[in-house]
Amino acid sequence: MNKIILILKREFLSRVQKKTFLLVTIGLPILICGIYASIIYFSVTNTSQTKILVVDNANIFKDTIASNADISFSFAKNESSDQLNKRALKKTLDGYIYIPAGTTLADSIQIVTGKKIGIITRQKIQDDINNRLRELRMAALPINQGLLKQAQQESKVSFENVNDKNDSDMKAGIGYGVGFASGILIYLILLLYGTSVMRGVMEEKVNRIAEIVVSSVKPFQLMMGKILGIGAVGLLQFIIWIVLGIGLKLILIPILFPGIGHSIGSQMDASGSTAQVQQVLQALSSINFTMILSMFFIYFIGGYLLYASLFAAIGCTVSDGQQDAQGLQLPITLPIIFGFVIMMQAINNPTSGLSVFGSLFPLTSPVVMMARVSQGVPDAVSYWQLTLSIVLLFATFLFTTWFAGKIYRTGILMYGKKPTWKELMKWAFKKT
Repeated sequence: MNKIILILKREFLSRVQKKTFLLVTIGLPILICGIYASIIYFSVTNTSQTKILVVDNANIFKDTIASNADISFSFAKNESSDQLNKRALKKTLDGYIYIPAGTTLADSIQIVTGKKIGIITRQKIQDDINNRLRELRMAALPINQGLLKQAQQESKVSFENVNDKNDSDMKAGIGYGVGFASGILIYLILLLYGTSVMRGVMEEKVNRIAEIVVSSVKPFQLMMGKILGIGAVGLLQFIIWIVLGIGLKLILIPILFPGIGHSIGSQMDASGSTAQVQQVLQALSSINFTMILSMFFIYFIGGYLLYASLFAAIGCTVSDGQQDAQGLQLPITLPIIFGFVIMMQAINNPTSGLSVFGSLFPLTSPVVMMARVSQGVPDAVSYWQLTLSIVLLFATFLFTTWFAGKIYRTGILMYGKKPTWKELMKWAFKKT
C-alpha cells in the first residue's frame, strides 16, 4: 500500500507542478468565462438597431408595425423610390419598404436594404411584417373580432407529477439542461482522463522506465498508483473549477458588470416579465443540486476507475506508439459512445426501458445516470435503481482492476510484438 501511495504522489505532483496544469486548470476557465462575459456584456449593452423606413402610399399597414429592441419601423409620406434608393446608397437608411398606391394585403412586400442584413435579422423583419399583415387580414374578416380573438386564445396547459407538485415546464427545462451538461462532462472525463492514463503507461513502457520501476514495485502497484494519481489530478481540477465558478459568480460579475443587474431588472419590470424570473428561481430552488453534485462525484470516481484500468491495460501492450493502441482501444471507447447515445434518449425520457438499462449497465451508467438524476430522485430514478447502479459500477471496477492487473503484469515487460485481444484474454486468465 505504501508503494502505491508513493507512485500516486509521484504521478500527482509531476502533473500538478507543471505550468501547463495551472494554465489549463485556472487560465483556460477564466479565459472562457471572460469570452462569454464579453458576449453577454455586448449583448446587453448593444444599442445597434436595424431601422426600416416604410413609405406606405396604399395605407395597408395603417402607419403601424410593431418595433422591438432589434428592429425599428418608421413611416414617411411623399418620398419616391428614387429618393429612397439614393438614401440607401449613401447608407443613411438601413432599408426601406416602398408600397405604391393600389397595393392590397394579398400583394408581396419588397424590402430594399442599404447594408448587408444577416439571416436572423431578415427573419425577424419578415416575422414583424407578417404578424402585422395577419392582424390586418383578420380585422378585415366579416366576423366578430372579439369572438375571433377568444377562439385564437391558447389555454394554459400545465403538468403535475403525483410525487412532485412543482413539475413545471421551467423545472423540466432546467433539468434537461443540467442533465445534458452533466452527461457530456462525464463523457469527456472518461475519454480524456482514460486516454491520459493510457498515454502515461505507454510513455513509461516505450522509454523503458517501467523496467526500472517494476524492479522495486509490483506491476499491479504501479498500475494502481498511476490510475489513482491521475484521478487525483482530475478531481483537483474539478474542485478548482467549482471554486472558480462560485468566485466568478459572486465576486467578478458584480465588479465587471455593476449596472447590468439593475438594468435587466428594470427592463423586466417594464415588460412585465418579473413573474418569469420568479418561476426560474422557484424551479432552480426545487432542483436538488446537492444530490446531483454528490452523484456526479460518485460516478466520476467510479467511471474513471473502471475505464482507467482498461485504458492502462491497453497502454501496457503498446511497444511502438499510438498506432498500435488504436485497434485495441476501439472496444473500450465504443461503450462510452454508446452511453452518450443512450443519454440523449434519457434526458428526454428518463423512465424508458433503454434509459433504465443504460443507467444500470456499468459501462454506460456514469454517462446515462447523470442525465436521469438531474430529472429528479425518486421521480425519474428510484432509490433502488440508483443504489443498484452504484453497486454494479464499483463491483465492475473491482473486476476490471483485477482483469487489467493480470494483463499489465505480463504486457508491461513484453516488447516487439503487437498482441491481439485473444492473447490479452489468455494473459488475464493465465494461472500464476
